[in-house]
Parts: sequence; structure tokens; C-alpha cells
Amino acid sequence: MSLIKVKTLSVCLSLSLLSLSLSLSLSFSLIHWISLSLSILTQTELDQEKELEMRKWVLSGILASEEMYLSHLGAILLPMKPLRAAATTSQPMLTIQQIETIFFKVTELHEIHKDFYDALLPRVQEWSHNQCVGDLFQKLASQLGVYRAFVDNYKVAVETADKCCQANVQFAEICEVTLLYKPVDRVTRSTLVLHDLLKHTPSSHPDYPLLQDALRISQNFLSSINEEITPRRQSMTVKKGENRQLLRDCFMVELVEGSRKLRHVFLFTDVLLCAKLKKQTAGKGQQYDCKWYIPLSDLTFQTIEDSEATPIPQVQEEEIDAMKIRISQIKNEIQREKVSWLHKRRIPELCLFQGFTFLISSDYERAEWREIIREQQKKCDSSLTSLELQMLTNSCVKLQTVHNIPMTMNKEEDESSGLFGFLNVIVHSASGLKQSLNLYCTLEVDSFGYFVNKAKTRVYRDSTEPNWNEEFEIELEGSQTLRLLCYEKCYNKAKQNKEDGENTDRIMAKGQIQLDPQTLQTKDWQRAVITMNGIEVKLSMKFTSREFSLKRMPSRKQSGVFGVKISVVTKRERSKVPLIVKQCVEEIERRGMEEVGIYRVSGVATDIQALKAAFDANNKDVSVMMSEMDVNAIAGTLKLYFRELPEPLFTDDLYPNFAGGIALSDSVAKESCMLHLLLSLPEPNLVTFLFLLDHLKRIADNESINKMSFHNLATVFGPTLLRPSEKDSKIPANATQPITMNDNWSLEVMSQVQVLLYFLQLQSIPTTDSKRQSILFSTEV
Repeated sequence: MSLIKVKTLSVCLSLSLLSLSLSLSLSFSLIHWISLSLSILTQTELDQEKELEMRKWVLSGILASEEMYLSHLGAILLPMKPLRAAATTSQPMLTIQQIETIFFKVTELHEIHKDFYDALLPRVQEWSHNQCVGDLFQKLASQLGVYRAFVDNYKVAVETADKCCQANVQFAEICEVTLLYKPVDRVTRSTLVLHDLLKHTPSSHPDYPLLQDALRISQNFLSSINEEITPRRQSMTVKKGENRQLLRDCFMVELVEGSRKLRHVFLFTDVLLCAKLKKQTAGKGQQYDCKWYIPLSDLTFQTIEDSEATPIPQVQEEEIDAMKIRISQIKNEIQREKVSWLHKRRIPELCLFQGFTFLISSDYERAEWREIIREQQKKCDSSLTSLELQMLTNSCVKLQTVHNIPMTMNKEEDESSGLFGFLNVIVHSASGLKQSLNLYCTLEVDSFGYFVNKAKTRVYRDSTEPNWNEEFEIELEGSQTLRLLCYEKCYNKAKQNKEDGENTDRIMAKGQIQLDPQTLQTKDWQRAVITMNGIEVKLSMKFTSREFSLKRMPSRKQSGVFGVKISVVTKRERSKVPLIVKQCVEEIERRGMEEVGIYRVSGVATDIQALKAAFDANNKDVSVMMSEMDVNAIAGTLKLYFRELPEPLFTDDLYPNFAGGIALSDSVAKESCMLHLLLSLPEPNLVTFLFLLDHLKRIADNESINKMSFHNLATVFGPTLLRPSEKDSKIPANATQPITMNDNWSLEVMSQVQVLLYFLQLQSIPTTDSKRQSILFSTEV
């Protein structure tokens, strides 16, 4: 009996323990679930907080833009009152009818936007995340009918103002005719501003439906105008001619009077045609405008030296005065042409100039274009009539082989997006040379469709078997191909062949290999041999994907400078800018300002690592080391420092806002937002960035020699300065293919490039001694 009681007690105890265990397990699970839910909720709240913060910056920018627009409307209206007063006198400058025509509806527009500005300003000044402004934008959109009346009268107003300017010199001096275009420009961008605001307004916010309604009204208004004023166009197509075949086409950048223009260049068997891709509208097919053409029989290559040697004609002072008057007239004509969509379209005249300049960053491509054109020139001789030219231009839509502009992400689903990360390349040696030469090699890789020179070996003198054994670390941005070019160094200027263009060194051989993701996936070095024109160059390659190579990891050795927070380094050094940045910049400015491809061309990897170790150890002889090294290694060390910062110079917190600010449509709002964000950076980050920015601008001042434009510098430094640390990275942690990136990476990289490019091009950058509290636009928030 007692045995049964013991067993019963034992079973009860076991059941109690099991019940307790289950209860504890359920409790822990519940606690874990609650903790996880709170974590998700906290992250969601943080994201929403950042979104609402960006909303404030966008509205601040809209206020600045409205203030600018009101000043323009005020400038238009300034002479109206004295003109009206003079119209009732015996010597009127303009008639009442002319005044009413020129200033038609401008007063009403000024009143509408003044009311909008006065109502929006206090709401932004008394800002909270629950603040509502949607009703103001809804009211503004409901008053767009005034713009319809202005637009309908615009052509007559401009023509009347032009006639009055020609008839009356006094009126020409006081009237800003070109400003009449401002309301037209404003209304066409109204939907873009609303898109910007909606993008940064949570769907749960009370403003969201009001802003959607304002956007709907604006879109309907613009659609109704476009239906009335957009002329119908006819397109012409021709069959591919039997004697005229398309040999090659690609997008190129043409240098036109100091500015860069994107062109689509078509090389036919008898003619080179330069076209501009028209903006595609809804329901319209792709079309081209012909900018110019040259029969291949008339085409010659001009060197940079020849073009610089062309004498500049002297102009008499009377001619200069006449030119100034003509320039003023042309400026007015340009403003009228900007609204040509409001009037009957005119067929543009085809202008042929003496010479055309294309910017081609790749020597490989430059050589290919020369070779194919020179080969074709031996067997062609033809010209085009204007009708044939029009038909040929229209046929380019069907004949084109390159459909996507480089730097765009319109890839087919099965097309590789290229490699993102770092490729270490060792150039070992060359063989097969028939005579002793002074030989060096350059390496090119493609980046979003453009090939650029990334590395250059030293010149190996007087040898048939040069043996370089130099290692380079090359950053890949969507890269698929590695190109190698062998040059003979020309030391005797008398032997230079000017027919080859600006590059005085002769290309001996060129070849390329595809960067295969599967082959490069292993961590081992891969051997490769490039065979070209009987010459063999041996290489070794090792790839590190962006997922691993671009992690911002804090250094364990906090006494160094690499991988250490910039605030810690400047505090330790008692300086505003880290000494490594100062010393590298000073050395580069001392002897690297005219170095072709500075910051783009990689330095020797072993030299860069030696400098890194010297700076980390606070080696006093680092200045001597730098003076003896190739300047590209110093540039590489500076880039590596910024790349290895544990947090980007633009900070993780502000990075999403910079990315949002650069996407704003209104230029005034964008400037206001970007400058506010810039001044929000921590002091060491801000001062260091401004120091670096001034340096990069000085580099770009020598662009004609070093070939480093603002865009090139932004491409090199943008991701380095802005790429967020691992915790904010958008790369999925469980990526199945770590060495190839999707389009999100590419778009993110381009956004980073655009942010730095914007600051490089912006004139009103605050100086390093500016007060942090400076407000760079008139509306304080």
C-alpha cells in the first residue's frame, strides 16, 4: 500500500514539474515574442521618425522655393504701377492695353502664392510630427485655373513685351521679359513637388489623403493642357540601304562650348552621325534629333596639341559691344524656345562646325574607333541630301544596337549585373616581343557601361621580357570585363606620332578577358594569360565581394587611425582635420595635381599597405616615405582611410536624408535641404569634408591635364564617403550570390555619387569657419 502511495506521489510530482516546465517554457516564449514585437515596433517607430524628420526638411525647402518664386513675381510686377501711372499722362510709355496684356494674371498669381506662403510659414516654424499642411496644398491646387489663363495668354504677352522693348529703350531697361517664363516653369513642376512631399509622408498621416487629392488635381490640370498644346508628330522610317550599313553605335559625351552633352553616335559605312535621344512621352515611340553628320571621306582626327595651337582671333571693342547686344537678344530667344511646347514647333536647323570633341575615358575604345573608321575611309565616298539625312536619322531607332544609356539599370532579367567589390590584379610579365622596348601596361574595367583606366605599371626599360610583378587593388562597380593595353613609352618627342591623338605613347597590343563570377568565387588567386598580337601578358587575379570588402569594421587597435572614429582621432591629435588627411592632401597637391587619373588610377597595393602601417604606428618618417612613393599610392591610402572609417563621413543617421534630399525635384528646395543636412554633420566630419571638398575642387581645376572632372571625382569618392556601415546596409544578409549585386546596390551607389557631385558643383558651400548655427536660407525651422 505504501508502495502505491509512493508511486502515486512520484507521478503527481512528475506531472507538477512537467506543468511547471511547460508554464516556464510558455512564459519564456511569450517574453521572447513580446521582446521581438517591441523590437520590431521600436525599429518601425525609428524609421517613421526619420521619415517625418525628412518631411520637415522637404517642407523647409518648399518654403525657400516659394520665397524665391515670390521674389520673381515681385520683380515682374515692379514696373507695373509706374507704367499704369504714366499711361494716363500725355507721354505714356505703354498703353493700358499693352500693360494688361504683358502683366495678365501676374498679380493674381502673386496673391495666391503669398497667401500660401504666409499660411505655410508659421506651421513649419511651429513644427511637430503631427503638423498638417495638406489643406494648404489642396487649396493651392484648386486655384490652378489662374495658371490656365496665364498660359493661354503667355505667347501674346511675350510678343507684346518684345515689341515694346524694341520700340522703347526705357521699357527695355526696366522690364524683365525673361521672368515671364517663371509661372510656366512653376506650374509644370507642381506635380513633382507634391510627389516629393508624398514620398516622405507616411500613409497613416492625416495629410496623406489631402496631398493625394492635390496631386490628382495637378495631374489632371497638366494633362488637359498637354492635350491641347502638344502637336502631333509624324515619323519617317526607311529600310536599311544596300550600300549603307550600321557598323557601330554607342552613347558618348560630346564637349560643346565647355559643357557636356550626351549623344548617341552612329557609324555607318559612309557617314558618322551624331544624334540626341528625344525625351519620350506617353504613347510616343523613341525618336532622335540629328545634331550633325560628317561623311567619312571628310573626317580627320585632330590631336589635343593641334587644337590648342589654333590661334585665337583678336576682336575689336566695337565688335564686342555688338556681340553683347546680340547675346542679350539670344538670351530672350532661348527663354521663348524653352516653352516651344506652347507654340507651333519649328524644325531645328542643322549646324555643321569645323570640329567636334568627344570625351572617351578608355584608350581601348578610342583605338577601336580609329581603327574601324580608318579602315572604312579606304572604300567610301558619299554625301547626304537633307531628306536622306532625315530618313537616316529616323531609321536609327530600328538600327541601333545599344539601347540602354550607361549608368541606367534597364537590364534584361537574365543579364548579369556585373561584379561589385575589389579585384586584386598582379601583372607578372610579358613575352613575345621581337625587340627590346620600354614597355608598360594599363588596366581598364567597365563601370556601369563605361570603361575607365584603373591601374598603370611602371615602365620596364629596354627589355624583350619585362617582369613587373606589381599588384593593384581595383574597385569594381558593376564590372564584367578587364582590359589590358601594352604601351611603348616614347621618350623622344621627335618620334611621337601625332596621328594617334593626344596619347603620345604607342599602343603595342590590347586584349581583354571576361570577369566570370563562377571562376572568381574561390578565394584563391586565379592565373590568366592575355594573348594579343603575338604578345602574352601573364596575370593573377583574386576577387573580394563588396559584401566582405566594404564592411566598415572598427579597428581593435584604437591607438591607430584606420578603422577609428574620426572624432576620436581629431580629439587625440588635437586637430580639426585628421593628420593623415592633411598630409596626403598636401603631398598630392605638391606633385599630383597634373597626374592623369589621380584618385581613379590605383597605386601599387604593397605601397598602400606600407603607408597604412606607418600611419597606424604614428611613424615619424611617414612624410619621407610618401615623398619617395608613387603619388597614386598616396591617393589610394587616403581613399582607404575614408573607406575603413567605422562610420561614413556623412554618418549613418543622416545618410537616408541625404539620399532623399538629392532626389528632390525643386532646385531651390534641394539646395536648402542639402545645406541644412550638411550643417547637421558632427563638427569633425563637417570640417574634414569641407577640407576634402576644397581639395577635390582644386583637382578638378586641372581637369584639362589630369582628366578628373567633378563627375569622375564623385564616382571615386561618393561611395567611399557615404556608404553606410553594415547595420544600415541594404544587402540581404542571406544573399545566395554574394559576389554579384542586384540593381538596388547600383541605384544606391549612383545616389551616393550624385550627393557628392551636387556639393562639388554647388557654389554656396559654407566655409570651414562658419558657425554651426548658420541658417543658409531665409526660413528658420
